Formats: sequence, structure tokens, C-alpha cells
Amino acid sequence: MRHIFLAGFGLVFSASAQSAGFALIEQSASGMGNAYAGAAAVAEDASTIYFNPAGMTYLSGSQLVVAGHAIKPTARFNNQGSVPGRLPAGDEGGDLGSWAFIPNTYFSHEINPNLFAGVGISVPFGLKTEYDKDWIGRFQAVKSELKTININPALAFKVNDKLSIGAGVSAMWAQAELTRAVNGGALGERSIKIKGDDWGFGFNLGAIYQITPDTRFGVAYRSKVEQELAGDARSSLTQLNALPLRTLNTDVNADLTLPENFSVSAFSHINNKWDVMADVTWTRWSQFKELKIVRDNGTDSTLALTPENWENTMRYSVGASYQYNEQLKLRAGLAFDEEAIKDEFRTARIPGNDRTWVSLGASWKTSENCKLDIGYAHLFIKEASIRDIQNVAVPPTANGNLIGEFDGHVNILSVQYTRNF
Repeated sequence: MRHIFLAGFGLVFSASAQSAGFALIEQSASGMGNAYAGAAAVAEDASTIYFNPAGMTYLSGSQLVVAGHAIKPTARFNNQGSVPGRLPAGDEGGDLGSWAFIPNTYFSHEINPNLFAGVGISVPFGLKTEYDKDWIGRFQAVKSELKTININPALAFKVNDKLSIGAGVSAMWAQAELTRAVNGGALGERSIKIKGDDWGFGFNLGAIYQITPDTRFGVAYRSKVEQELAGDARSSLTQLNALPLRTLNTDVNADLTLPENFSVSAFSHINNKWDVMADVTWTRWSQFKELKIVRDNGTDSTLALTPENWENTMRYSVGASYQYNEQLKLRAGLAFDEEAIKDEFRTARIPGNDRTWVSLGASWKTSENCKLDIGYAHLFIKEASIRDIQNVAVPPTANGNLIGEFDGHVNILSVQYTRNF
């Protein structure tokens, strides 16, 4: 079994990671306006390389897409009886969220009327969350950060007038960083930082079937990506519990599994004004059973072990687009994202919960070959309770008990430039 490394990097209260767990669905601004409804069937631009590579068969010539997403999560912890691991108790941690920027770029090319090639560069997972350094839960978490870059070349083939298929490969780099305070008892309060990175590889597959000239269905699969992150742990606390062999300064490694997902999408052109779309996406988060970080020095193999026991999730979305005139298209969408985290296993590093999307957008054709898209989404996040009881009696080196609720919301603004050649 693979373990997910530093899972807390995956979630800023589902704020920078906008899909379940620590996935980022922000892969195009054109899709943002529809809450990514119908993403595996719309095939409106080259961002289909990420959502369903078969969609390239709907793009003639060559096309370049460049997009960026500014994300502002707001999330706060409300203390409801926590017991600090060490005095002073500290505050509630402040706003966990901060501005984040997520870029994507895609290029597709028509080799011949039946064969298409393209490449996408995107950020499929990642976020950053950071509490005040002296907050009441500082022995559970202070900073968590995950960065990824995915390079995804792909091919698409038009089998006939109704069926298109596509496939791609992924080379994904991931870097994770984790910090927290360490209660050293008589040795005082110190800090520890763990950091590691690695490359992993996967693939994506897709198909689109044109049922009628105006309606099509798409299915898409993105494989898991397994990595073995290697790095180090560094702390100002050189020994713990008076055992010199329990040093916190050591090389570390851990397994990272970024989960697979499967989508079913529909798109229909109702008339010369209206398009409607829908999507259901399943993600296999259930393989994330525990967070485990292992030492390399052989003195005590496990540096950190936290049960997680996540569940598989579903994402449901619907959307519509209105062609106001030849140059301007207006978009709207709704989505509901299930969270993978069970209430009893929620931690300060992963305090996410179900979220509801409300999205708006517009597409402006600035010239015959150029288009500008803008999208906005507000995410309503369900309050998330936490009861992390690590040390009931609170001994001298305890982490304390964290009890309370997290509440917050997210705002996302996306912009995209599309150029046909």
C-alpha cells in the first residue's frame, strides 16, 4: 500500500485545493464560468488536453491557450475547548488562507483531419495553508505547502464522424513542505520543518461520442501518479525525551499517491443561443489510509504517523452558456464537491469539508483568431468540526487537544487567452 506524503499540504481548508482532498480543478478559465460542467465533452479549446484529450479532434488548425487563476481562500478556526500542549495557549491561528496563483498552458495541433497532437502544462494538485506561529494548535500544524507541475503530451484520433478517442502521458513533479512546533518539555519549545520532492508518471485516456449533431457525451480517466518523495527534516530540537537517538534532524522519505479519477460529461447545443452541459466525476481518495513519514538514518524508522482513512468522492456540476451576440458568450454554473475526510479523522492540516460552487463567466471574441475568457467562482464551504485528542492528560511533551470548528469560503478569478493559428 502506498501512503500519501504530507497530506496536509493538500488542503487549505479546501481553499487553495478547490476539488476534493488536495486536487485543483482550475485547469481553464473557459471552464470556470460553467463550474467545469461538461468538462470531458465541451472540447471548446485546447484545455481539453487535460479534461479529455479526445476533444482535440474538435479543434482545427493550431491553438494556444494560456490561463491563470487567482485564488483567495478565507478560513478560520473557532476554538471550542482546546487544551494547549504548552503555555502560553496561543490564539486561534488567524486566517489560514492567502492569495495563490495557478497557471495553465496548452497547445494543440491538427496533423491531419483525423490525427491531432498537443501538450499541456498545469498544476493538478497543490495549496498552501499557514497558521500564526504561536497559535493554540501549533504542535499539530503551522505551515503546509504542496507544489506540483504536470507535463502532459497527448494524441487524439477521429475514428469516424461520431467517435473520437485520445490518450496522453503525464510527468509530474511534486514538492511538499511541512512545519510545526515541537514541545521538548524541559528542553523548551522548538520547531521542525520537513521537505521533500520527486517526479512521478501517469496517463490519461478519453473518448467523445457525438450522438446527434448537437449533443455529445464524453468519458475521461486520469490515472494515479505514484512518487517516492525524498528530503530532510530539520529542527532546532536536537533530542527528544532525553534520547539522543531520537534526533529530529534526519533525512526522510515517504510515498505519495496522487489519486485517479473518472468523469462522465454531456454537452448539448440547444439552439443558436443556448448550450447546456453536465458532469459527474469520481475520485479514488480511499487509498489514503495514513500519513507516514519515515527516517533514513535507521535509528527509529517512523518520524510521523497519522491515521487518515479518507473516502472516495463525487463531484456533480451543471452549467449553461448563452451566445449574446457574435462576439460575446455568457456562462453560468453550479457544482457540489464532496469532501474525502471523515469527521472523526479531520486534522488541523486537513480541515476540509463539502463545498458548493456558484460560477459566472464570459467569453469575448476579440478578433477572428483571438478570444479572451474570464470566470469567477464563489465557494460556500460547510463548517468542519475537529476533535483531535492527542494527549488527554497533557504530559510535559504533549501536543495538546484541538477542539473546535473551521469555517470559511473561497473566491476564484480566472483569465484566459486563446489564439488560433
